Amino acid sequence: MENIIKGIVASKGIAIGKAYLYEKTKVNIDRNKIDDSQTSAHIDAFNNAIESYQIDLEHTSENNSEAKDIALAHIELITDPFLSESVSDKIENGKMTSDWALEETINEMVQMMEMLDDDYMKERAADYKDIGQMLQYKLHGIKPKDLSTLEDKYIIIAEELTPSDTSTMKKENVLGFANDLGGKTSHTSIIAQTLSIPAIVGMKDVSKRVEHGQEIILDSIEGRVILDPSPEEIEKYRELQIELEQEEERLLSLLNRENVTKDGKDIELVGNIGNLEDLDIAIGRGAEGVGLFRTEFLYMESKEFPKEEVQFQVYKEAAEKLEGKPLIIRTLDIGGDKALDYFDFPKEENPFLGWRALRISFDLEDVFRDQLRAILRASHYGNVKILLPMIISVEEIVEVNRLLEKYKNELDDESIKYDPSIEVGIMIETPASIMIAEDLIKHCDFFSIGTNDLTQYLLAVDRGNDKISDMYNNFHPAVLRAIKRVIDVSHDANKWTGMCGSMASDPKATYLLLGMGLDEFSVVGPQIPKVKDTIINSEFSSAEKFADKILKLSTLEEINEVISSE
Repeated sequence: MENIIKGIVASKGIAIGKAYLYEKTKVNIDRNKIDDSQTSAHIDAFNNAIESYQIDLEHTSENNSEAKDIALAHIELITDPFLSESVSDKIENGKMTSDWALEETINEMVQMMEMLDDDYMKERAADYKDIGQMLQYKLHGIKPKDLSTLEDKYIIIAEELTPSDTSTMKKENVLGFANDLGGKTSHTSIIAQTLSIPAIVGMKDVSKRVEHGQEIILDSIEGRVILDPSPEEIEKYRELQIELEQEEERLLSLLNRENVTKDGKDIELVGNIGNLEDLDIAIGRGAEGVGLFRTEFLYMESKEFPKEEVQFQVYKEAAEKLEGKPLIIRTLDIGGDKALDYFDFPKEENPFLGWRALRISFDLEDVFRDQLRAILRASHYGNVKILLPMIISVEEIVEVNRLLEKYKNELDDESIKYDPSIEVGIMIETPASIMIAEDLIKHCDFFSIGTNDLTQYLLAVDRGNDKISDMYNNFHPAVLRAIKRVIDVSHDANKWTGMCGSMASDPKATYLLLGMGLDEFSVVGPQIPKVKDTIINSEFSSAEKFADKILKLSTLEEINEVISSE
């Protein structure tokens, strides 16, 4: 049998050791229809399972912050009325058993999350699977297994690891992960990256081909697991492991270095965050501020539109943690692939080109007022800036500025302090914003390029469509020339341009973007040291020549060839 199993690299590294085959206890779902006389008992059984699981979660150890965070998130999910109402309806009207109704409801929720194009929301699918599994155990009276009692160091082999699994595991004894399921944005991948644990996901059948205690090598550089390696293979990988550890130490040693090129060009390196936990990670990896605070997650994790005071407290805490470093807060960016449980969006033929982002904010003025006032109030506590998504016209910026003046006057009347000169920037993510960039820059303070949407709109390629995924590429000549045009327009107006899209987090793009004149890189936490490394070890003058060369090329093949040879 072939002794190599391939998969997707989730977190780079090398692990050598014995496999720990982690198998969940299987639950047999009763899919027999019930009669009217049984519905009350099944509803009661489900409610009792919810109550019992909530008690468990409330007693989660205070000494484990990650476990506590997971517990709080799960309490929010299991107390969501939608869950109970859906299960009860399936029992009462569909005549399903409680475990069957729970299974169907969780599958619906997971499917809804996995259809989204947002990486963060896809991650939430793992939480729904997790609570579904734990509630099934409650219904069936099963004590779940966990990884909290690992007595030796192992490479964890599993079909899939849930948030509960990773939050309770004995991390010092985990050498790495290898899972059948999952992608680069799965919960396991994100946890592995955060903890700097080597991990491979999407291996399909690794949990069936590896035996408990079997000697293996997890090579998450090439994305493969080697079964029963030879002494020579083990020696080779031990040497590589040492090299990688030394490289990680080198990168971490750069954290306190200024982001200045060898020839003196200052570059701002900041983080992309969705919550305060992300902020802590970004600061710990060397971020000099926040270039994108995705506020939609405050709305998605709430049971209603969050009020001004709730938002103010979060923004204020973020501003204070940054101690005067920039905090760029993007206004609500929902619609498209991002929905809210408590708000009915109209059915649209093409939601990505429909009622979304700033268009929704203008129509829901009370909601927008709460957010803008909260941001203004937080600006008194730090270096806060406002970022507007999905801009296509000058009129939109003018309207936001009018509203800001209105709310500033309100705060003046209430004797509430704020930064009167708070800066307002716009996302460059539509073809329209590229074409009228010269007009837009007159009405705002800075640009921030969102390459995720910009690339799909410029190339007319749905970034979530697997059939044409190979056509979606940030290095396409049209995308690169659009980026260069935006940067030049801002510089001509003595203003600046940052990038908060995924391209800014791609170390392969750093040297090119540096040479194109990008002023600010807003990067996901784990990638910050790698981007920093390129910046401080580059000469801006040389990077400019490299960018000029790339921008003259007309095919993606030529561009990839030159970048790969750099």
